[in-house]
Amino acid sequence: MNERIPRMKSDILKALAHPTRVNILESLRQGERCVCEIIEELDMEQSNVSQHLAVLKKLDIVDSRKEGLRVNYRVKYPEIFQILDLLDGVLVSQVEDTMSTLKGLRRKNGENVSKPTRRG
Repeated sequence: MNERIPRMKSDILKALAHPTRVNILESLRQGERCVCEIIEELDMEQSNVSQHLAVLKKLDIVDSRKEGLRVNYRVKYPEIFQILDLLDGVLVSQVEDTMSTLKGLRRKNGENVSKPTRRG
């Protein structure tokens, strides 16, 4: 089997494995945005956002264009949003499974399953 394709897929998944990069992509779901808009929305330092954008750009997930002093970014392949949407679906299923388990425990124990106390 050709190792190049699995490696390329793995690289994309690694890029998605950081919450900041996922947040950047979700921000770009609205369309092309200036880095200044992304920084404001995420409430992060420009250097930090720029580093994450560089990772996404290196993997050809986003591209940029300069407009005067502004640098605008956009998602190059909208299919990336399908991946994020699929992950949302997985999260919903996981939460539903957890809720089902909790309901089962409560039924089993006659609703006497104590709720955890909050610390702090």
